[in-house]
Amino acid sequence: MLFSTVVDYVHGLKVERFIELGERKKALRVVVSSAIINLFVLCFFKYSDFLIENINNIFNLDIGLLNLPLPIGISFYTFQTMSYTIDIYRGDAKAQKSILDFGAYVALFPQLVAGPIVRYQTIATQINKREHSIEKFADGVNRFVCGLTKKVILSNQLAVIADGVFSSNLSNVSILEAWLGIVCYTLQIYFDFGGYSDMAIGLGKMFGFDFLENFNYPYISQTVSEFWRRWHISLGSWFRDYVYIPLGGSRVSKLKMYRNLFIVWFLTGMWHGASWTFIIWGLYFGVFIALEKAFLEKVLYKIPRVFRHIYLLLIVVIGWVFFRAENITQAFEFLKIMFGVSSKSLTNSTCTVYLIDYWYILLGSIILSTPIAKVLKRLILKVNKRALDNDIAYLMHGLSLGIYMFVVMVMLCSSSYNPFLYFRF
Repeated sequence: MLFSTVVDYVHGLKVERFIELGERKKALRVVVSSAIINLFVLCFFKYSDFLIENINNIFNLDIGLLNLPLPIGISFYTFQTMSYTIDIYRGDAKAQKSILDFGAYVALFPQLVAGPIVRYQTIATQINKREHSIEKFADGVNRFVCGLTKKVILSNQLAVIADGVFSSNLSNVSILEAWLGIVCYTLQIYFDFGGYSDMAIGLGKMFGFDFLENFNYPYISQTVSEFWRRWHISLGSWFRDYVYIPLGGSRVSKLKMYRNLFIVWFLTGMWHGASWTFIIWGLYFGVFIALEKAFLEKVLYKIPRVFRHIYLLLIVVIGWVFFRAENITQAFEFLKIMFGVSSKSLTNSTCTVYLIDYWYILLGSIILSTPIAKVLKRLILKVNKRALDNDIAYLMHGLSLGIYMFVVMVMLCSSSYNPFLYFRF
């Protein structure tokens, strides 16, 4: 992280200097230099063993793996520092003259280890000048507690089912158990990653920073394109602005547009991990987005909304199988069970036990993955307009946050280590 900080601090100053002198070609070479160095460091730590494994398999060799530990947050701060030099070249940001202030941006701890990806231009003015208030701090505490609650009370409990199903012998998994496992993982990863993003945004507010939102109820989407405008917004917008649009985006021929989509979604899969399952997962979504741009989206909007929503959920749930599976073989075997291709029973005792023990967590998670609770709260406040100015209402809200925090602490003290899923990226 310190190496990346120094490299991009120096590159940023050089880019701005060449731009001021009107030497844009030299500035562009500096930007390319920054990208090469950053990507080399990221690829060395994250993809070395993946490359060695594939070389060994293709050429029947036995090259030893490096087994390098992955620096925490490297995927996030690498993209942040790369975008910094690019933004200076584009004129979207000014170079930071203080290496300490730039280092503070790179090492900003609330979102460092698992996002969202915060671009320099978003908080450039906030590094030295931030607005602090009791209301903003309270808003931050509220957001942090809600995020931690999502992780501990919802995501960790859903993980019990998801991990139990995926770690069991697939020959013993029934059709309904497989569906239950992947539905729980679908909700688990949303509340896990969404919860961390809420915590990061909340911590940022406590210190006066305003980070952009990273999730917007993605599971209420009706198309794959809409889903990716609502899921991991900071990553999607990063690839759009720094890869897809520079390649020509959708302003080129159809063939080149599909090429651009292929590149973006291949890189999106690779960004998530050094495994063929992640690559297939990325290309899988890329194929559906390409189909929607070609003709499918027009067809979808001619059918009732409920069928569009079912289509989206089915596509997303199947995609998460590749994301969660340990390898390609397990992914396809799991899909065979889900769709009854393998000769499996419809249900079994394990599935029944999971439903009896965790039905309330599953139901609550489904409800909270939609804006239903938010809409109900708005309606209640609309009916009782005085609630906003009522000291009792504020007291009750604070009390509820205290109860959430107490339950979270009890559950954390009595549970094993449950890291955030995106820590490994």
